[in-house]
Amino acid sequence: MVKNKVTSAVGSLGEYLKEQRVSAEMSLRQLADQAGVSNPYLSQIERGLRKPSAEVLQQIAKALRISAEQVYVRAGILSPDSNVGGSVELAVLADPSLTERQKHSLLDVYHSFLALNNRVTDDAPAVEESAQESNPEEKPDAHPAQD
Repeated sequence: MVKNKVTSAVGSLGEYLKEQRVSAEMSLRQLADQAGVSNPYLSQIERGLRKPSAEVLQQIAKALRISAEQVYVRAGILSPDSNVGGSVELAVLADPSLTERQKHSLLDVYHSFLALNNRVTDDAPAVEESAQESNPEEKPDAHPAQD
């Protein structure tokens, strides 16, 4: 049976969080208390049965003293190559006044703008050349000198 991307991302997230918890020498109960979540819920996250919100991931990361950004990458919320704009993504994810749906919608729009800008940047030389060809003011003999 082939797992879909979300299930495998959640599973690997749970494994990662468990590894971090064990290396921090914390019990499941200790981490749950420090992160402000229930023991059964944290257990389900570690086993890959639940996909936690960005807020819960942030609380777990803080309790484990690890980077929230790295946890977001493991959860599939951030892409590993989001050097450009990672701070924007983190700001959106950390905003407690937004719902999860609003956060994902904002991030979708933000990512579409980045993708559009990358396409425009890649096409810029061709667009610039065609604009110069169609603009008669930039051609030296387009307007003959009037005496």
